Amino acid sequence: MRRRLLSSTLVVAVIAVLLLGVPLGIVVSRLIVDEAAAELQGEANRLVQEVGYAQIQDAPIDPEQIEQNYPDRYIQIYTTGNPPKALIVGTEVSSDQAMWEDAKSDDGIYVRVTRDRGEVEADVRARLLLIVALAAAALAVAVGLAIVQSRRLTLPLQDLAKIAERLGSGDARPSKHRYGIAELDRVAEVLDRSASRISDLLTREREFATDASHQLRTPLTGLTMRLEEIVAASDQPVIVREEGEAAIVQAERLTAVIDELLAAARRQRHAQAEPMSVDEILIQQITEWEPAFRRAGRGLLLEGSRGLRALATEGGFGQVVATLLENSLRHGGGVVTVTTNLSDNYVVIEVADQGSGIPDELAPKVFERNVSGGGGTGLGLTLARALAAADGGRLELIRRKPAVFALFLRPANERNRVVTGPA
Repeated sequence: MRRRLLSSTLVVAVIAVLLLGVPLGIVVSRLIVDEAAAELQGEANRLVQEVGYAQIQDAPIDPEQIEQNYPDRYIQIYTTGNPPKALIVGTEVSSDQAMWEDAKSDDGIYVRVTRDRGEVEADVRARLLLIVALAAAALAVAVGLAIVQSRRLTLPLQDLAKIAERLGSGDARPSKHRYGIAELDRVAEVLDRSASRISDLLTREREFATDASHQLRTPLTGLTMRLEEIVAASDQPVIVREEGEAAIVQAERLTAVIDELLAAARRQRHAQAEPMSVDEILIQQITEWEPAFRRAGRGLLLEGSRGLRALATEGGFGQVVATLLENSLRHGGGVVTVTTNLSDNYVVIEVADQGSGIPDELAPKVFERNVSGGGGTGLGLTLARALAAADGGRLELIRRKPAVFALFLRPANERNRVVTGPA
């Protein structure tokens, strides 16, 4: 912004100087030339009068006196008489550099006064140089004022940008900075009011998360202990043990989510998205969901490239895959296929089923909150997309019928490490 302000001010100043300076230079040069011509004409007229007076007085014309009275002039005087007389005074000027004026009286006296045009041109150049110097000084003053004004405007704007960035990162402290510019002060006041409101909202949300975490932790811990006892003491068919183990894993995952909520409420740093095995997370989820698909008479397959690694958090990645599998189980049909592959910039995990797909009117807003086509809460895909974005990836619907969802994660390497959550 500072550069644009300086350049625009300089352009305006240059245009103003040109619009004023160029006509002024032309007028000044013409005035000097006209003044020199008028001076020569006046000298010629005076000489005619002096010669005529001398003739009336029958006095001789003194060339030395004329040269003394009109220095740097080449003067030609012609008088009538018997015989006619001619008088030359001064040094002759070459015709290409000569500037002259004539005068003639009624009794036949003719006078021509000539001077060197170079002297007039030197005077014109001197005046033009003075105009150029004044124009340069005006431009320098304009640039100086533009620098001062740009600093006065851009520094407060940079400060406001830092305040807004701090608000976006979760630091909701009002700055109370004022800059003496009415418009910028109004913006600062609005940011301060927004910071106060955001601070109140964050405080209430942290208190809610803390209360919810403490209230849910106890029943979840009891549920985990009971399920562990069931698995340890069970001598029933394998299906009971399988379901119990899956329930334990699910309860432990829910407990981990609550720990993350509690850490966020206490403003602790979230875990970094780290390189992890895509196969490990997918096999874990398929193992958990395969019994449910088997009971529904449907298959669950894992295909595509193996050994891929992506940047993600274990909880976020697993929750996104779990949401997609649950949606396929509830709203899809046929065999569900999880396919992995590596594109140019992403590790892609596709979840596809063989059902009737997503209605055309629902597809554009399938990721919007509270939008559901099958009696659900309308929150699953919204939260799944948010979790994917938090890991630096994205979740997209790439085909409507039959439905195919794709999770794009960044390939695992040290240059692509990302941080989820506020620092």
